[in-house]
Amino acid sequence: MRTLCDRDGLLVGFTMVSSVAPARSPRPILQNLKFVADPDGSLLLATDQEVGIRFRVLGVKVDQPGAAILPTQKMAQILKTSRDSELALETDDGGSILVRGLNARFKLPGEDPDLFPVFDDFTASAYHVVAAADLKKLIKRTIFATELESTRFALGGVLFEFSPEGNLLTGVGTDGRRLAHTQVPAEPEGGVTPPAGQPVIPVKALKLLDRNLDDDDPPVHIAFPSPNAVVIRTDRSVIWSRLVEGRFPRYRDVFPTSCEARIPIEAGLLRSRVEQAAIVTSDESRGVDFTFADGKLTLAARAADSGESQVEMPIRYSGATIEITFDPTYLLEMLKVLPEEEEIVIELIDDKNAAVIRHADRYSYILMPLSRDRSRDE
Repeated sequence: MRTLCDRDGLLVGFTMVSSVAPARSPRPILQNLKFVADPDGSLLLATDQEVGIRFRVLGVKVDQPGAAILPTQKMAQILKTSRDSELALETDDGGSILVRGLNARFKLPGEDPDLFPVFDDFTASAYHVVAAADLKKLIKRTIFATELESTRFALGGVLFEFSPEGNLLTGVGTDGRRLAHTQVPAEPEGGVTPPAGQPVIPVKALKLLDRNLDDDDPPVHIAFPSPNAVVIRTDRSVIWSRLVEGRFPRYRDVFPTSCEARIPIEAGLLRSRVEQAAIVTSDESRGVDFTFADGKLTLAARAADSGESQVEMPIRYSGATIEITFDPTYLLEMLKVLPEEEEIVIELIDDKNAAVIRHADRYSYILMPLSRDRSRDE
């Protein structure tokens, strides 16, 4: 293999791909990246055998096609410290990696690229198409509500559920205490049918996908080549991932069938008031009490070691007083993913039932209240 690589293009690839390579592995080759030099398009590959990525590297002039295993940390340091616009990258007869700039030369140990694990490329002729901006929005609005430590349910990722017609993608994330639910348009291509079962894409794969997407990118292609894997093609990458094993909760059963009050509130204003009230909360007394009354919402918190807070804001509500306690962290994580200037609607029953927070852009957030008679530091 012999190439001349644009340093910036190769560095972008390393930045996108290197997070997939594990720091430690029973298979040391996985701690490295595979570089494929091809006149039709050079690639950087990484996998931990749960998630894998093929990333198209720009600015590679291929003199002799081939492949090499690149030591992740050493190669990244070379790319970051070099001031050359181009670097020559080649392998010698002994399998070593030679990296040359104008004033520096490196010889790195290599491995047999044929030993690097193979994972699925995007070869599907039937798939779903989703706008890049919509997919980024879905990830942003659901991923924070997942639970990586769950062993009972498949909560370590986001459920991707396509409508029977294939024209709507629902994303659901939950940790059992709150649930984020959003929908974005999708288009079926090639006679695709919705995947069987409940495909839950793990958090690591979704974070990787999010980093590989810009709002103005071309549409993304999503395919499920088997019951336990997903392959996603973006403008410059193909991401493969195993699905989270286990059963996803019956999330539709969590939505209340009625409510006693619907209260519209500006998202940004509520966020600022919750942040103020939460200043005095602690691990032992983390709840904020919400009192919805005629024309006014009062937020109050108290902790023995940090004091008390009381914050008020006007609301468009005239009805019976409703008192309910929320964990402010769960509320703030949701408010941070919504436009500050837009309105949400809070649907309430009482202090024991879940609240539903809705946004006009097909987004719903279910939040369980804390017990109002919980212990406090007195």
